[in-house]
Amino acid sequence: MNTVIARNNVTVSGKGQQVLLFVHGYGCSQNMWRHMIPNFERTYRVVLIDLVGSGQSDESAYSKEKYGSLKGYSQDVVEVCHELGMKDVIFIGHSVSSMIGMHASLMAPGLFKKLIMIGPSPCYINDGAYVGGFERDDIDELLETVNSNYLGWSSGITPVIMGNADRPELAQELENSFCQTNPSIAQHFAEVTFLGDDREYLQLVETETLIIQCTSDVIAPQAVGEYLAKTIPNSELRLLKATGHCPHMSAPQETSEAILQFLN
Repeated sequence: MNTVIARNNVTVSGKGQQVLLFVHGYGCSQNMWRHMIPNFERTYRVVLIDLVGSGQSDESAYSKEKYGSLKGYSQDVVEVCHELGMKDVIFIGHSVSSMIGMHASLMAPGLFKKLIMIGPSPCYINDGAYVGGFERDDIDELLETVNSNYLGWSSGITPVIMGNADRPELAQELENSFCQTNPSIAQHFAEVTFLGDDREYLQLVETETLIIQCTSDVIAPQAVGEYLAKTIPNSELRLLKATGHCPHMSAPQETSEAILQFLN
């Protein structure tokens, strides 16, 4: 079997020529997009991947050295696109994968037609006038808990990430996904994600970008979305009525409509 395709558990569906590449966030898998995909398959070619170490990817391909930076994942994204002969790709990333898409667009100029970022953050830690949403001590404490008690941390953090307390089944699905991830990979990916700072790259982005922000998202507060829209040259910010950090799960229709409006 093709190693690039197997490595990222690539699946392709849909009827159109235009490619939409969906990339999931931390602790998740391509399965999280399932409520949105039917809205696109009639008119687009839909490509889904699992990041290495997540979902049904080839875990043996994981190396701390390669994935010690988001650029390791971005390299994989570019390789998948080249392997499938994709051009003018529309990249749709959730959370940390928004930055993975950004790096991929800088690595392969001209490969991506548009970037769509759902709940993105270039830096989670407050820094002077920059509001990331967390103090460094908060992040250090979070990572300490991830390392000492990953399963306990997963059950505590997933309802906070998901929001929508009136729909506990959503947080339960997210927790199940977190718990299926190899803890040592999840711990390393958490460090790379939450200690990362990609602000210096934002102004280099030449690809047209849509930033989708939720109301009351504790992981990526509104100030972060506004910062991104101000810093990425050709970008626009769309605020959803949906709450929490995972609108593709909690409000798939509203999220799909925001994407389709941008594409049309």
